[in-house]
Amino acid sequence: MILTDQQILAEIERGNIIIEPYDRTCLGTNSYDVHLGRYLATYRDKVLDARKHNEIDVFEIPAEGFVLQPGTLYLGVTEEYTESHAHVPFLEGKSSVGRLGIDIHATAGKGDIGFCNTWTLEISVSMPVRVYHLMPVGQLIYFAVQGNVETFYNRKANAKYNERTEKPVESMMWKNKF
Repeated sequence: MILTDQQILAEIERGNIIIEPYDRTCLGTNSYDVHLGRYLATYRDKVLDARKHNEIDVFEIPAEGFVLQPGTLYLGVTEEYTESHAHVPFLEGKSSVGRLGIDIHATAGKGDIGFCNTWTLEISVSMPVRVYHLMPVGQLIYFAVQGNVETFYNRKANAKYNERTEKPVESMMWKNKF
């Protein structure tokens, strides 16, 4: 079951959902709009290695915007820091963003209960497009769960994305054993 606007508001009041900064006008019928943060990043190497720590170069989006190019993976970040303590958050791109040929995530659209951070975006484009800090990019949808949670994400010993950040975070695949 997806939470409605009234249920999202009630969960914010209970402290089960935290959104910072919060703006009531960003609350939709059954979602909350999030915005592009001030930083983007690209990988340094042209060939990425899943067993290696692939480093990134982080840069600030200038006031005049930044033109994303096809064939490059950009890591972005949401302006909003979020916490979800009782619901599973899903991040989806806004239709207006999709209609510009922008994909905001490749595979990481689902958060876990206990995820407390900004959202790193895996941005790719089908044609050159200029983006801006604070432009609406996505919407968070919250799903109710059935049953009790044994281990919240922010309490997992092996959670790789718990450190609070306002910058995009590169893949931590290299920390897995394979």
